[in-house]
Amino acid sequence: MPDHAVSPDRPLLSDLHAGILTLTLNRPERKNAITPEMWARLRERLFDAAVDNGVRAVVLTGAGGTFCSGADIADTSGMNEFPDPSDLISTINDTIRLLQELPVPTVAKVSGVAAGAGWNLALACDLVVAASDARFCQIFARRALSLDTGGSWLLPRLVGLQQAKRLALLADMIGADEAQSLGLVTWVAAPESLDEFTHSIAERLASGPPLALAQTKDLLNRGLDRTLTEALESESQAQAANLQGPAVIEAFAAFSEKRDPDYTRAPA
Repeated sequence: MPDHAVSPDRPLLSDLHAGILTLTLNRPERKNAITPEMWARLRERLFDAAVDNGVRAVVLTGAGGTFCSGADIADTSGMNEFPDPSDLISTINDTIRLLQELPVPTVAKVSGVAAGAGWNLALACDLVVAASDARFCQIFARRALSLDTGGSWLLPRLVGLQQAKRLALLADMIGADEAQSLGLVTWVAAPESLDEFTHSIAERLASGPPLALAQTKDLLNRGLDRTLTEALESESQAQAANLQGPAVIEAFAAFSEKRDPDYTRAPA
């Protein structure tokens, strides 16, 4: 995946620079509501990122000061790619799964509104940075719909069952501070510093040891569904792989030489 930005007339922008892949939902006139075409493009980009060694971190955001207002149920552009409606559902589910399981850290940069599928896209990321004036809503019940895009799995794991039910059944709009207090936002930043703060986090992640971060992310994702014995066994297997990898050599050398490690030049 080369370092370049996709033409701005496309509904998903993709930019890779210094190991940070920035994916931008690009329908600001519709508050970045996601069309079938956008789901397909996002799945493609995430699939590519999963196998591209040049991608060290992913930032997901929206254009025009809004993250994502949810799925655009009125727009059928791109439906020619999905002759069977179940194919679209499969694509959406694949996208959420890819985002959650991607072997590199992911960060959602949220401004404006994150609602419904848009909010669940953010929650599927490892970390969430929100502007102080951002707003969040599990809007499904307002549309006579039940949760989708992973909400039923993500919410209770992040906030507990009772708060998950409150957010889903009442479909209240909440602010960034409340979302952070519930554990749904990692950091809250002033709107004018959102870009800089998120980039600094992404830079730190992109400069980390790739295998160790991938192993840690996987261990944490799976840990909630494992016994302690199973978790210890998984940790042992992961650590054995780390100890045999080049990043450990670089980490120990950097410690000895009193410098920051550079995992991009770790010996093969």
